[in-house]
Amino acid sequence: MPRPLVIGNGKILINFDDKLRLRDLYYPFVGQLNHVGGHFCKMGVWASGLFNWLDEDVWQRRLRYRPESLVTDIFANNDRLRVEVRIEDGIHQRDNIYLKKVSVRNRHSEAREVRLFFHHDFTINETEVGDTAVYDPRLNAVYHYKRNVYILANGKTPEQGIYQYSIGIKRFNHAEGTWRDAEDGVLGGNAIAQGSVDSTISFRLLLQPDEEQTMYYWLCVGEKYSEVRKLNHYVVENDAEQLLKRVEVYWQGWVNKERQDFADLPSEVIDLYKKSLLIVKTQMDRQGAIIAANDTDILQFNRDHYSYMWPRDGALVALAMSMAGYDGTVASFYKFCSDVLTKDGYLLHKYNPDGSTGSSWHPFIYSGELQLPIQEDETALVLYSLWEFYTKSGQIEYCQELYASLIRPAASFMQKYVHHELNLPLPSYDLWEERCGIFTFTCSAVFAGLQAAAHFAKLFGDEKRYTRYHTSANQIKEAMLRHLYDEASGRFLRGIYVRNNGEIEKDYTVESSMYSLFAFGVLPADDPRVIRTMEAIQQKLCVRTNVGGYARYEGDYYFKISDDLEQIPGNPWLISTLWIAEWNIAKAQSLHDLREPLATLLWVCQQAMESGVLPEQIHPLSGEPLSVAPLTWSHSTLVMTVVKYTEKYRQLQHVQETLYASGGTAI
Repeated sequence: MPRPLVIGNGKILINFDDKLRLRDLYYPFVGQLNHVGGHFCKMGVWASGLFNWLDEDVWQRRLRYRPESLVTDIFANNDRLRVEVRIEDGIHQRDNIYLKKVSVRNRHSEAREVRLFFHHDFTINETEVGDTAVYDPRLNAVYHYKRNVYILANGKTPEQGIYQYSIGIKRFNHAEGTWRDAEDGVLGGNAIAQGSVDSTISFRLLLQPDEEQTMYYWLCVGEKYSEVRKLNHYVVENDAEQLLKRVEVYWQGWVNKERQDFADLPSEVIDLYKKSLLIVKTQMDRQGAIIAANDTDILQFNRDHYSYMWPRDGALVALAMSMAGYDGTVASFYKFCSDVLTKDGYLLHKYNPDGSTGSSWHPFIYSGELQLPIQEDETALVLYSLWEFYTKSGQIEYCQELYASLIRPAASFMQKYVHHELNLPLPSYDLWEERCGIFTFTCSAVFAGLQAAAHFAKLFGDEKRYTRYHTSANQIKEAMLRHLYDEASGRFLRGIYVRNNGEIEKDYTVESSMYSLFAFGVLPADDPRVIRTMEAIQQKLCVRTNVGGYARYEGDYYFKISDDLEQIPGNPWLISTLWIAEWNIAKAQSLHDLREPLATLLWVCQQAMESGVLPEQIHPLSGEPLSVAPLTWSHSTLVMTVVKYTEKYRQLQHVQETLYASGGTAI
């Protein structure tokens, strides 16, 4: 199930599902140690002897964000209870405090008592073994703890704090949990439990007919009891309403810090662009890791998740954020990469947010031969995006610090990791992590990475290395034109495979990632070879249903929906579709030529969830989100496409105005 609402501050990340249940709570790293782990922390309402959890179908729900912020804007209506609820959720931009504002309207014709229940199903450090939950009468609060993680829950109404509480055992010896205790509107008051535990707290409002009252609930997260107690005191003393308002104002300032000219883009595209910037920010850990996705429902498919830092995904996300003016936000990513770079100069498949090596399925043996279990594009794209980071930020001192620890060793590795007969990078895994070979995308990335290293060498007066890196990049480009461009088909191949007997096998599969040819500067977007390649992508990967969009490649099996490959070559991916828009932008010669990429941006808006969250894939028949959501890469690619669109629009507009001024014909 996708996560339509995500909030965070770089140290703590919270995700909600479409039934308003808190499903993931990551701390102390974004994407590492999920203290809910896909279970459910949920809210319930009791009124006039009736009870419903907010995840029940009796509720009508609307899930959005407050304008240009990382504060939620939720509306829920229950005709059975005759209650309306409005909710705002946010995480303090500095401290590990989750704040929730709940406004309740009594739609009954009589005055009555309404009780709100908050259930906590925490699994601290991702295991239920050894957890403790306790009621603390000194604070009138409940907290869960184990070793170095404490989670304190508290709140207040206009009249009082916690009304009742219950602590007990969950999912052990037939115990369901204290959420069952809540459904009669009364909590038992058990004060402590250990092992597999949960807790529920309640609050009471006395409402006149059609009256609305507001209460506040919060979680404080820290390493010690003294820390969460101090955070709790901070909320009580500073007023939860004011703190939540500060959170909203902070994010509104952050997302508007760059005064961008959005050209002729409609409001829905601008709105999704800003939401994408904010959502990408939630997926970034303060120590530098940029996480692919944090939707734990993907665990049901292969018992692993997307909560890793893939250097390639991270590099492309960092590139987009730099292009949008948020270079300061991504600076720590490059230090992270420098710290985890191997002594031989390459980056591994993926990493945990704390810098440890992530899980992998890349072997050291392939077809009986020893190989490096890597995707070389991941190493290359970090250098490529770092140069773009420099050109946008001008942070020469920071890049100089990375020259010896990251740029030079990575460039040296790419120079050496070459097939000496073909002059192409040695086989490695493709960007989809599915096959090992020599691919157009990888070669394009290595070309761009070596070019970036050459630029840095020249910047720092290192003429010898500049010559070596520049020469190596051009040699790879020449080899690509010789071995990866297929004269017979008139386009580039996805890749080639060097068999043990030395024979070369060509892979004619049409794949969207070949956009890299123009995106990474191997050839211009209007080069005839690029045009024919991109036209083949448009023809072969178009999803011919009412949903539309473009697949990753012919016959994509991941979350496969249909065997009708003529109509549905694969599920539409947002990044694949946006890559085609980037090509149309790059080759545009007039403002009229931008109509098609604008239509693509509007299509992406249509695929977004009500909250603005973008998934990885779209169901080709129903249009429902597939796989994880939000996918950081989807949002950053939307950001990149918007930036490129507005830049090209201004360029073409200037040309048009110049022509008008000289008496020429409009383009």
